[in-house]
Amino acid sequence: MSRAFILLLDSFGLGATPDAAKYGDTGANTFGHIAAWAAQQGKPMSLPNLESLGLAAAAHKASGEWAAGFDKRDGFTGAWGAARERSTGKDTQSGHWEIAGVPVEFDWGYFPRTVPSFPQELTDKLQEMTGVPGFLGNCHASGTEIINQLGDESVATGKPILYTSADSVLQIAAHEEHFGLDKLYAMCEAAYELVKPYNIGRVIARPFLGSNGDYRRTSNRHDYAVPPPAKTLLDHVHDEGGEVIALGKISDIFATKGVSRMVKGVDNMALFDALMKVTGEAGDKSLTFVNFVDFDMMFGHRRDVPGYSNALHELDARLPEFMAQLKEGDMVVITADHGCDPSWPGSDHTREHIPMIFFGPAVKPQELPMSETFSDIGATLAKHLGVKPLSNGTALI
Repeated sequence: MSRAFILLLDSFGLGATPDAAKYGDTGANTFGHIAAWAAQQGKPMSLPNLESLGLAAAAHKASGEWAAGFDKRDGFTGAWGAARERSTGKDTQSGHWEIAGVPVEFDWGYFPRTVPSFPQELTDKLQEMTGVPGFLGNCHASGTEIINQLGDESVATGKPILYTSADSVLQIAAHEEHFGLDKLYAMCEAAYELVKPYNIGRVIARPFLGSNGDYRRTSNRHDYAVPPPAKTLLDHVHDEGGEVIALGKISDIFATKGVSRMVKGVDNMALFDALMKVTGEAGDKSLTFVNFVDFDMMFGHRRDVPGYSNALHELDARLPEFMAQLKEGDMVVITADHGCDPSWPGSDHTREHIPMIFFGPAVKPQELPMSETFSDIGATLAKHLGVKPLSNGTALI
């Protein structure tokens, strides 16, 4: 029996890649800077389970430096390494698709940092199609911040909030109750068609709840994403009779392609609970793919170093529960899709190496070579599951 699990810590970068200067990210290091901050507070990070698997060694391989407070140098229980992105961006879709064997070697369209960010012909057409009285925002912004800034006005006027980021994305936020979830989804479906000429990767519905300047995004987020341009690891598993279980936003990122079952969760720990349940249910030749989104959404983009550190400690503490459920023939990889250094200026992703930490009953502890594409992860899992090899990547184990 063979099963595979991808545990993706969204935005958990291990240090700037050689091409980071092109993105303004020279010196970025999500893990390294969080560890340095914790050490400066006199409370060094303690991630014993991740460290035993080889996290600190993988970070050293990526950045050339040992993260503050991490002293383990040998005796690891996982196969550890780091990977550089071949895709041209540092966005969510590119990172996930490349892990699954499809690097993005074309240029996405992006909206400029001007105010307004969106072309008037686009917003005029969207207003005409949906009948809303207008829009708020129309700029680059952190989603959690802009809903608190403009939420009251949005509720009072019925105007949804439009914003974008360094990703190829148009995001629309509105109050679930006052505006309506179905109405928000319908607007995003219309916007998805309108952004096609601009080569935009995703339109994201960002519903929120709350009142009087105190708003929170809900788990009813929905991504309307361009599908991958070729078959991914998910398709290969699905086409050969294996179940593909997508937890969190994975199904949206892949536009449901190759997905057998979708499971949602309101936050990292709810997703970990779902992972525990799915691990007990998943059958032979299955692929379980979970995205722990809080690292990116709640802490990376918000530049919340203490929050990011706490979230890492929470996940590390629960890893033994998951490991205890593994069976003979299981292979797990802990990885990421890009960086989002919470100590870095601005609120965008950062171009960084990602971890590749494989483990499971039959995985031999070893140092892995530096991967020049995230697709080595998908290629390794395809080989493990015995499905058709991917078009990109080399199996490492």
